Order: sequence, then structure tokens, then C-alpha cells
Amino acid sequence: MKIIPLSLSALLFAILAGCSTNEKAITNDISTEPSTPIVNDYPTQERIEYVLNCVAKHGGLTYITKYACGCKIDKIAEKLSYKEYEEARTFTFLRSTPGEKGGIFRDPALAKDLRTRLKEAEEYAEKSCFVK
Repeated sequence: MKIIPLSLSALLFAILAGCSTNEKAITNDISTEPSTPIVNDYPTQERIEYVLNCVAKHGGLTYITKYACGCKIDKIAEKLSYKEYEEARTFTFLRSTPGEKGGIFRDPALAKDLRTRLKEAEEYAEKSCFVK
């Protein structure tokens, strides 16, 4: 009778020790991984609107435009975070505001940099996804 509880205790100890060791290994693996860019931080609605606008711009919904435009927003997301993308689009749309009020969207170095990065990301996406 004493053998069963002792072996049960040993088994329980081995299981708990194994779990503890695995937990540490997992924690270490996660902390040592290099940080990778998040490509899925774009809201679904934003992705859908982008694809619909792209499809309309490229002649309507076809098999090719649907997948090419979906690919395009994915490639843009590889180059820009959603926050950068949103700011770049805002600067792009509002830079044509006339006078002093438009200066805030045209003149800052950040606005110029983000507009350039968005343009480069779109060119990269078009080359990668064969959008014509």
C-alpha cells in the first residue's frame, strides 16, 4: 500500500517538474525571438475599403483584380504600420488644402517622409502583385 502513494508522488513530482521546465523554455524562446513587424494591425474594414477602391480603380471586380488588390494591401502592410499608413494617407489627401491651413499637411518633414514612404510602398505592392 505504501508503494502506490510513493510512486504516485514520484509521478506527480516528475510531471510538475517537466511542466516547470517546459514553461521556462517557452518563456525563454519567446523573449529571445527577434521582433518582427506586425502585418495584421490593419482593421478589416480598412482592408476591405482599400480592396474595393482598388478594384473600382482597376476596371471592376474580376478574379484578377480581387486577388491583386488584396495582395496589394498586404504588401503595403509589410512596409508601413497601420498608424503610419493612416497618417500618410491623411497628409496625402489634405496636402492640397490651399493657403496656410494646408501648410500643416504639406510642409512638415514628417508629412513629406510619410507621403514618400506610402508612395514607395504602393509601388512595391504594384510590382509584387501585378496590379495594372
